[in-house]
Amino acid sequence: MKRNPKRYIYERIIKRILDVVCAGIALVLFSPLLLITAILVRIKIGSPVIFTQKRPGYHEKVFSLYKFRSMTDERDNRGDLLSDEERLTSFGRRLRSTSLDELPELWNIFRGDMSIVGPRPLLVEYLPYYTDEEAHRHDVRPGLTGWAQVNGRNVTVWDERLKQDIFYVNHCSFCLDVKILFLTIIKVVRKSDIIVGAQHGEGHGRLDKVRHNIPQRQHPVDSTTVDAGEVK
Repeated sequence: MKRNPKRYIYERIIKRILDVVCAGIALVLFSPLLLITAILVRIKIGSPVIFTQKRPGYHEKVFSLYKFRSMTDERDNRGDLLSDEERLTSFGRRLRSTSLDELPELWNIFRGDMSIVGPRPLLVEYLPYYTDEEAHRHDVRPGLTGWAQVNGRNVTVWDERLKQDIFYVNHCSFCLDVKILFLTIIKVVRKSDIIVGAQHGEGHGRLDKVRHNIPQRQHPVDSTTVDAGEVK
């Protein structure tokens, strides 16, 4: 997709500088909250405190995403992990509904894996299921929040969410980022447009399950990135 010079400068230079500065300040300011949350996760769920999962980022380059753990490692008699719903604790639900589980992603932003605003980093397994147009969501760094998150979040069906991601890629600007951040604060405070656990209905589950009958794009999927739960 073509970019005009002003947008290119913002996306590639100014936006990155703002990400580093804001993420660095946030890591310092929120350090007490990060510590308290980490302690509570350790007490209520166990270790490890941080959940790590491979996600595709800028130009589909895979990176390690960090989140606070919200599920247990409970297994059945055969040693297989129980379903996400069974392993998602009440404390984990509260972490997700308040978005506190996302705080460790500030480190991803500081490192350059992510941006404060951009399309959410989804699963590596989803890559073959994007249309050629939807694949352009990786033309920018993934974000802690994005246009899709303030326009329905995970309440909307996949087609609409991915369409909103492409809208952001095509209209990325400082003003749009500020608007998204403002709307995100409102969404978090009101805890609106949030689906947790078994509340997911038809069209809201995993993309690779929703689109399993659709011809896939040719894209190598790293099988080592298949991890249990924490899909959000």
